[in-house]
Amino acid sequence: MTRRPCAIYVVGITCAVLLVAGIGLVVAQVFRTIMHNRLKKEIVLVEGSRVFESWKTPPPPVYMEFFFFNVTNVNDFLKGAKPEVKQVGPYTYREYRYKDNVSMLENNETVSAYNTKSFVFLREKSVGDPAVDNITTVNIPAWAVMTKVKGSFFRSSMVSIWMNAVGSGIFTTHTVDELLWGYEDPLLVRVSSTNPEVEKVFGLMYKKNGSNNGEFVYHTGVQNYLDYGRVKTWKGESKLTFWSSNQSNSINGSDGSAFHPLLKKDERIYIFTPDLCRSIYMEFEKDVEVKGIPAYRFTPPRSVLASKEENPANEGFCVSQDECLGTGVLKVSPCRRGAPVVASFPHFYLADSKYVAAIEGMSPHRKHHQTFLDLNPTTGVIVRASKRAQINVLLSRISGFPATRGLNNTIFPVMFLNESVVIDDASAARVHKLLLIVTVVSNLPLIIVGLGAILLIVLIILLVRARKQKASTEEDTSYSPVSDKEKEDPQNGTFIGLTAKAED
Repeated sequence: MTRRPCAIYVVGITCAVLLVAGIGLVVAQVFRTIMHNRLKKEIVLVEGSRVFESWKTPPPPVYMEFFFFNVTNVNDFLKGAKPEVKQVGPYTYREYRYKDNVSMLENNETVSAYNTKSFVFLREKSVGDPAVDNITTVNIPAWAVMTKVKGSFFRSSMVSIWMNAVGSGIFTTHTVDELLWGYEDPLLVRVSSTNPEVEKVFGLMYKKNGSNNGEFVYHTGVQNYLDYGRVKTWKGESKLTFWSSNQSNSINGSDGSAFHPLLKKDERIYIFTPDLCRSIYMEFEKDVEVKGIPAYRFTPPRSVLASKEENPANEGFCVSQDECLGTGVLKVSPCRRGAPVVASFPHFYLADSKYVAAIEGMSPHRKHHQTFLDLNPTTGVIVRASKRAQINVLLSRISGFPATRGLNNTIFPVMFLNESVVIDDASAARVHKLLLIVTVVSNLPLIIVGLGAILLIVLIILLVRARKQKASTEEDTSYSPVSDKEKEDPQNGTFIGLTAKAED
């Protein structure tokens, strides 16, 4: 056997093996399954895992922007006119967050931690100086006290006298710093003299700088990758007690800092947020790309804050049947010590149009007011996010307080925040590297099929060349008669010419 036929046989056998093995692996998705199982084992909240340190101390910078609504026609509004507000902001802070007192529990199946946050003001990213800039807005402490004594003539009269004595109105003017981080309110000081449990200081972010919002216990994902980062308990409880139904009191999903790998477009992402005193959900909106990393964008649909008429599952969030608000707003007074605080998306985005129309200066826009999460579907890593929420106060006539006589029921905007993050370059590089490994390993069967296809082409070329060479050889070695006489010889023998013998 010559070298060329040997090569043809070797190439043919190798080609067949590669094609059969590659196609079989593609159909069975063996390498893809192996890679996915590896991800499920590596992306867990245990010491030494690929994600544990970044979960405890997230490296990307987080920015918190505060926007205030400055009221420009207080006197007219108190007489029944439509309120006019002007948005002022942002006042931007760098948010530093980390998990404190981390402890592994239940044989690494759960982990407990406290989410600690601290804030540092960034003048270069802000519109002004929060220690100087004044904002006129709703006097939340006054409204909280008035709401608390509503229905009691004696207590209402007493509070009304106190408010007049200390000069506390239903609107107030304070600096941004005071509104955010706290100021001693004269009415609260007076109330605390008879009720020591009442805090004298009020601030929208009071006691939230350098503090935490209670102990969380998370599932690590060791038993089931779908449980990775899911909250098991908050403050020692597996359910809330603020609302009127078991579904509304359920603690679902993660705390927004971790999501399981291998995400699908048709699944709902659940997040438990103590600021809203409830769990919310997000749904897939579109494919996006951040720093070259593919991602799925998830965002809360309208149904999350829909009225009970639009979404019957939300009936449990009604404080009472008489206080069931419309779509796009959520009264969170049960977890705000009874204060008439209402949560919504900024500028009443996704809310009923009546809330937008009631306030001059509202202009909802998806680009600026939508909450979203951009998650890499393979790893579950957050590559970009923006959490946007608005704090409002429910204003209405309250008997015993003459200043409220001209008011209509109004959900009045006070402030909205935008908590945003984009993956940093170092983290993005690590994600790129991991995705490259996953892609190569998962597509290894296709690479094998590709090599088999290349060898098939080589085999075809070898066979064609071998066939041409064989045909050429046969032509060179075929028999040809030497003369016409040879052709005519009936015996097909060799023609020999004889010469007559010469005579002597």
